[in-house]
Amino acid sequence: MNIVFMGSPDFAIPSLEKLHQSHHTIKAVVSNVDKRRGRGKETAPTPVKAKALELGLDVIEVEDLKSTSFEEQLKACEADLFVVVAFRVLPTNILEIPKIGSVNLHASLLPKYRGAAPIHWAVMNGERETGCTIFFLDERVDTGNIITQRTLSISEDETTGEVYERLMNEGSDELLHAVNLIEKGAYELQSQDDSLATPAPKLFNDNTRIVFEKSAKEVHNFIRGLNPFPSAWTTLDDKKVKIHRTKLFPEISVKPSTLKEHDGRLLVGTGSHALEVLEIQLPGKRKMTGVEYLNGYGANGAFV
Repeated sequence: MNIVFMGSPDFAIPSLEKLHQSHHTIKAVVSNVDKRRGRGKETAPTPVKAKALELGLDVIEVEDLKSTSFEEQLKACEADLFVVVAFRVLPTNILEIPKIGSVNLHASLLPKYRGAAPIHWAVMNGERETGCTIFFLDERVDTGNIITQRTLSISEDETTGEVYERLMNEGSDELLHAVNLIEKGAYELQSQDDSLATPAPKLFNDNTRIVFEKSAKEVHNFIRGLNPFPSAWTTLDDKKVKIHRTKLFPEISVKPSTLKEHDGRLLVGTGSHALEVLEIQLPGKRKMTGVEYLNGYGANGAFV
């Protein structure tokens, strides 16, 4: 089949590579425009654009998805299928261009975790499994008919970054499998039950602050679900502090948010029992272990 691939971040790269290596033809790769990186004026391409150029593929950069020129460029590709991985919400007129339709790789078991941050919220909510879904796009976000899914387990200490790496690769395998099924017409669509849908909204400062009055398990899940980005945070002495890793420490109970030293370990209290702080970061400082923090600052005060 003739395919137009759409994506921008590194999550989409394995999918692009596997489609490129397959017997299908990538007519063009669509990605966001170059953006300024760092403090200078230099711009850099998206990871997907950089990979596409490395593979010798034609690239269409787009800022306005509703522009007439973008629509005309896509029509000129005469694609059978649009394949979308970690891109933007496409207007209906764009979805209608390919002969067969537009498919998307989404990093959850839809209809659970519809939205921008499905891996984060699955880990933050303590899910023991997640997965990926390949489905046909329609005019609403993450609601289209499902072609295929793959399930992955999540361990109790795994971070979002670690799940992300596994889903990035296993999702690309499942995507290629789905594209091959579409080519053969060997698939049965499954509609989504909207009553089972759960949200996975974008993460901001307001919804990434740690609430230590919750149970240790909930706080632990919240912290690992925001690792490595955007990071769970709290304050100490009016300064923003990021906590990157913790470990359940049920042997001791400590008042919520209070810091305590125990056998050379840095503990913090929750609504149930203590958590050991394994990795913490103060403003303008590098990440440090709980032991390093104790040696430099002691176990004084409480997070607010």
